[in-house]
Amino acid sequence: MMEAFLPAQLIFITDPSDPRVEPFLAVSERDLVGRHGLFIAEGEVVLRHLLTSSLCEPVALLAAADRVERLKSLMGDQVPDVPVYVAEQRVMDAIVGFPIHRGLLGLGRRRTPPTGQALLAGLGDRALVMAVHGIGNHDNMGGLFRNAAAFGVDAVLLDASCCDPLYRKAIRVSVGATLITPFARLAPEEDLIALLQGAGFDAVALSPSGAVDLKAFAPGARTAVIFGAEGPGLPADLLGRCRTVQIPMASGFDSLNVATTSGIVLHHLANARAD
Repeated sequence: MMEAFLPAQLIFITDPSDPRVEPFLAVSERDLVGRHGLFIAEGEVVLRHLLTSSLCEPVALLAAADRVERLKSLMGDQVPDVPVYVAEQRVMDAIVGFPIHRGLLGLGRRRTPPTGQALLAGLGDRALVMAVHGIGNHDNMGGLFRNAAAFGVDAVLLDASCCDPLYRKAIRVSVGATLITPFARLAPEEDLIALLQGAGFDAVALSPSGAVDLKAFAPGARTAVIFGAEGPGLPADLLGRCRTVQIPMASGFDSLNVATTSGIVLHHLANARAD
């Protein structure tokens, strides 16, 4: 439910130990132990995505006193029916445990996440899916989602070994793309390739030894491109069940950051889809 934003709805916090802002306490330490299904959205751009996302919902907001006008601007004439806390900068810094220069935080919750099968079943006859395997670095995860959003990926699948896209750093690096890009995490026993192929997707894996150069690769109507972790890459048994593509590089060097790789590949695929 939405209601008109009134200054009286602001809840002013003067004590960092106020139990009402306990979910925002020691933000960095909470990153290490988890938030039991909740996540932190930090900064104006990310908070805007939280407030407008159909995939997530805000639970509470916390703003530095000098950022209240920016918060009002983000909300427009209406705000979600959640607590809106305001604190002087020094109090907010004490709550979160470090100088929070952005001055805007949201506590969010993801709506009921879909299964991988349900996510794929909901896509159209023409769809581009990004699948990621073994991505444990939150910077890389955020970069992958940012590129997915930038180049029109319809959905993202994560295998069970991937890190959480809703970890605060992954959200921040993605510039909020993890809050607006549909994704599903597979159970450990689920077979990624069988799931994709069963849903009618052409599974294409990136590898330095790929059989086809990227510039020569033309995607089909339903294509799923698979990226693996830097270093180990994708396992041989997975590569053996897919079409494989490579990005040609200078002699003697065949390694790119996985987020950089995804940007190059998704840009190619987006242009090919537009033709």
